[in-house]
Amino acid sequence: PLALGLYTVNAVYGDTITMPCRLEVPDGLMFGKWKYEMPNGSPVFIAFRSSTKKNVQYDDVPDYKDRLSLSENYTLSIKNARISDEKRFVCMLVTEDDVSEEPTIVKVFKQPSQPEILHQADFLETEKLQMLGECVARDSYPEGNVTWYRNGRVLQPVEEVVVINFQKIVDKSTGLFTMTSSLQYVPTKEDANAKFSCIVTYYGPSGQKTIQSEAVVFDVHYPTEKVTIQVLPQSTIKEGDNVTLKCSGNGNPPPREFLFHVPGETEGIRSSDTYIMTDVRRNATGEYKCSLTDKSMMDSTTLTVHYLDLQLTPSGEVTKQIGEALPVSCTISSSRNATVFWIKDNTRMQTSPSFSSLQYQDAGNYICETTLQEVEGLKKRKTLKLIVEGKPQIKMTKKTNTNKMSKTIICHVEGFPKPAVQWTVTGSGSIINKAKETKYVNGKFSSKIVIAPEENVTLTCIAENQLERTVTSLNVSAISIPEYDEPEDRNDDNSEKVNDQAKLIVGIVVGLLLAALVAGVVYWLYVKKSKTASKHVDKDLGNIEENKKLEENNHKSET
Repeated sequence: PLALGLYTVNAVYGDTITMPCRLEVPDGLMFGKWKYEMPNGSPVFIAFRSSTKKNVQYDDVPDYKDRLSLSENYTLSIKNARISDEKRFVCMLVTEDDVSEEPTIVKVFKQPSQPEILHQADFLETEKLQMLGECVARDSYPEGNVTWYRNGRVLQPVEEVVVINFQKIVDKSTGLFTMTSSLQYVPTKEDANAKFSCIVTYYGPSGQKTIQSEAVVFDVHYPTEKVTIQVLPQSTIKEGDNVTLKCSGNGNPPPREFLFHVPGETEGIRSSDTYIMTDVRRNATGEYKCSLTDKSMMDSTTLTVHYLDLQLTPSGEVTKQIGEALPVSCTISSSRNATVFWIKDNTRMQTSPSFSSLQYQDAGNYICETTLQEVEGLKKRKTLKLIVEGKPQIKMTKKTNTNKMSKTIICHVEGFPKPAVQWTVTGSGSIINKAKETKYVNGKFSSKIVIAPEENVTLTCIAENQLERTVTSLNVSAISIPEYDEPEDRNDDNSEKVNDQAKLIVGIVVGLLLAALVAGVVYWLYVKKSKTASKHVDKDLGNIEENKKLEENNHKSET
């Protein structure tokens, strides 16, 4: 913000004033200083920071003792802002060759206290100029203005009818203003229930604001000319409320007793100025009258007791089977057009529920709620807790994992109450305890296991709830044989690709078997031929061995 072309800082009384030094730090900076200017223009230095030694010094100025803080970027902070801080402050950056200065204007604002109407008149007399009271707002800065209101409308000065005097007093120790506005007024009988208040207008850092006093009603003395009946509370009435009929005369002092004429009663009921009805019902709707005891003056009013009825069919807790139909109706009877809406599980529905074929996601807590918007607090609601049961339904899928080292078997389960799931291996009957389950949502969840079978196995998924026990089995090949379960939404091209892959694998296996068969036949022929040739060799070798043994025996005999 700028004031007279200068940078201005707006501060709240008692808060901290923060003033940045709006100069670029020059090369060769020796030190920075802050000062403020006296009314006569003379400077008063208050803070010093060296750029080389990084030390901060604060001048001995009593008004700013223990209130200053100078940061490394030469931003000056002043704690506990006072009115006396409204000055022109100057940031100085000093080099060996130059001194740069940048001024900042500080403005301080203080919100006044809530205005009060003091020295109120005990009563007012018609046709006579009287002092109503004084509106006082304290501790404001800068000073504010006071405006008087009658029943929410501004009271403009009128000679010898509305006389307003304003004065302000400043506290020399704090500099804060106290504003006082007195109101002299000539009342009329219409002022019997008039509400007088005052508003103080003041300025804050963000602009003009106002604070209003509590309203005051004065006792006006004048003769009774008219009787008035009033229904309290003045808001709309609903069944169960307590209603007060208040009868008053427009004179003062007012009459002490009245006759209240109530529907269904042939004679007036003698009472003070009020007639109370508790826990009213819709049959209390009608015309009510009051009069002076001599029936010389009378007034009437119509009382309407609003009501709202709601019928929900069915309601409470209802259990149905999946696929069944359930008609639901919410019937309203009211004194005015009512707004009806549905809530399911704390979420407002766009349309009314209709169930031609119940599904698990239809289960939940339903609320039919209706309100009369014109009648505060008049609303009704009824609940329907819908339970959709169903026998367990199972679908099993399988696939070889990408690492080719394991297979994933999934058991997709539907049913309510939530089925318990067990896995078994056909033959051994052992329970597989390493299954993982997904979250149970809308009657559906899945149980998944990961296995690495060395041979073909059959897995069985068992789902059981209070309604039925369902069993489904799935054959799973050994880990060496890949398997794929295609999702239902796969297109035909992908299916053909998978079939082509399967055909390729089968072709490779058949080719390998044929190659092995040919190699076996060749090897068999080779072995047969080799055995025939080796028989002759064995005979020759046998003769040589016999001769060697005979020579050894002869040598032993000689020895």
